[in-house]
Amino acid sequence: MANKDRNKLTYFERFQENYIRNSRAGRLFVYIILSIWAISTIFPFVWVVMNSFKDSRQIINATFQFPTDPTLQNYINAFNTIDIGRSYMNSFIMSGSVVFFTLFFGGLAAFAISRMKFRLRGFLQTLLIMSLLIPAFATIVPVYRMMIGFDLVNTYWGLIIPQTAGNLPFAILVISGYMATIPRELEEAAVVDGCNRIKMYFRVFLPISLPAFGTVGTFVFLWSYNDLFSSLVFVEHANVRPIVVLLAQVSSQYGTDYGLMTAAITMTVIPIILFYLLAQKTFEKGATSGAVKG
Repeated sequence: MANKDRNKLTYFERFQENYIRNSRAGRLFVYIILSIWAISTIFPFVWVVMNSFKDSRQIINATFQFPTDPTLQNYINAFNTIDIGRSYMNSFIMSGSVVFFTLFFGGLAAFAISRMKFRLRGFLQTLLIMSLLIPAFATIVPVYRMMIGFDLVNTYWGLIIPQTAGNLPFAILVISGYMATIPRELEEAAVVDGCNRIKMYFRVFLPISLPAFGTVGTFVFLWSYNDLFSSLVFVEHANVRPIVVLLAQVSSQYGTDYGLMTAAITMTVIPIILFYLLAQKTFEKGATSGAVKG
């Protein structure tokens, strides 16, 4: 039986099993490749953080050396000169709102599509898949005119609404695919206990689907936080300017102040890393809360 199953393996699978998994040389080769990839990924961030504690002259003359006289002046200038704290608050307000509205409306729509039978359900699923194929650049002009018509340009809502609408198809498809795998017996048990559709969603399907919600929320937050294109179009005023727009302006207005640039880049990237690390714990908690007790 084992030989029959082995014969069904493709050439690449047999090569992977014989020369990588069961070979020390193969595993060593994989570790070397992964180590090179990790170093090439981590080194630029370490280089930026290291240079953020130098002045501009030391960055130019000794860019790959550790700072001999570390200074926090670049970070002080980031708060005093370009008001990076205000941009931080704007980014978290807008990205957090986008995540909340995307998960709220996307979860309800996913529950309806995956667990309810109604006409045109297949057509709606097709539209959702097709909407993922439309790039944001193709719809930016009509959306911008709509935002002008509603007087939402240079406001929080002027960026929250387009980003939420753009992320909803992805959220609905991912969450509905997860909800579709939930056993029908749980739904029938909830009906026997007297739950209507709303109670069934919040008490049964939402807790079980937390891993999907956590995954979607992480991607949506990162996409919203790093969305420079939409931010440049819909938000121009300094009072509502997110951190990515500020970073782009620092690169153009303060191009010779390398210390300020590296400090601003460091302060822009660190929240993403922290959020990703916190999201890993969210995945584990979601998987635990979604367990079904027999």
